[in-house]
Amino acid sequence: MTERAAYWLPVAGVDTAKRRAAMLASARRHFAEQGILEVDTPILSRAAVSDCGIESVAVKLSLDPEHEYYLHTSPEFCMKRLLAAGFPDVAQICKVFRDAEAGRRHRPEFTMIEWYRLGFGLDAIMRDTASLIASVLGGALPEARSVDVSYREAFQMHAGVDPHTAAIDALADVAGADHDLRVSLGDDRDAWLDLLMSTKVAPEFDGSCLTFVHHYPASQAALARLCPDDASTADRFEAFYGNIELANGYVELTDASEHRRRFRSDQERRRRRGERVRPLDNALLESLDAGLPPCAGVAVGFDRLLMIASGADDIRQVMHFPDEVSA
Repeated sequence: MTERAAYWLPVAGVDTAKRRAAMLASARRHFAEQGILEVDTPILSRAAVSDCGIESVAVKLSLDPEHEYYLHTSPEFCMKRLLAAGFPDVAQICKVFRDAEAGRRHRPEFTMIEWYRLGFGLDAIMRDTASLIASVLGGALPEARSVDVSYREAFQMHAGVDPHTAAIDALADVAGADHDLRVSLGDDRDAWLDLLMSTKVAPEFDGSCLTFVHHYPASQAALARLCPDDASTADRFEAFYGNIELANGYVELTDASEHRRRFRSDQERRRRRGERVRPLDNALLESLDAGLPPCAGVAVGFDRLLMIASGADDIRQVMHFPDEVSA
């Protein structure tokens, strides 16, 4: 076989395709059994996320060459608009797109499972997430095999520091940072915490079960509400299988004015860092003005679930054509 002929072949084969189809069917069956309505929202939007940790992919349309459009990084904003319009619990399985993300666990295009439950608190949505993951993975991960730990407890156990109070120099020391890294990250506390989570904390999680890390610092709330009992933390969690992050979820922020404040803060931070500042989703903001009911939402990286089920150590191994974008 010539090198040119090999180029067109899929990386993942028929067995992986069958496993993918079975797992997607399990997810849809789970949602149907829970009475969660599957919906379909646009991939293309005039607006982009403001979150500094996520980059949108911009596209041009010949129908409207004067404006830039964006492929969604998540169906979150449109799904929240549905909830504000009176929809019941909703779920969606779709392709999402994120620029500047490539590696063993990241691709610019991947499959996401996202859903929202009305009236759920943090513990309820974590249990709901464990149930969905167990349903999709089947016997590979019994639902009972999960542990909960707060963000603070995880750092104290595995990095020996309190993430809420430790000085940045102390975080840098634990990270073993050299001069260049200290200059690069500077006084960005959350960047240091993210580094420690990926290099010191998550690698210590039990590789045979789910670990739910909850109550992230308020500075990492994203669009989660702050904890009613402790405003220094957010009602946000992440679920890991070993050190593989599978899910990110939270009890949703419903205050429209606080949404606007966080969006403005994100945009200002982007300006300071010399990053692109893109249009905000005014339709989302208007739906929040109309009233987003109390709810909690979760996003799960489906391809990472497929990695676990397949025993793969690289996300490209479970995708048929992972290198259409050279990265």
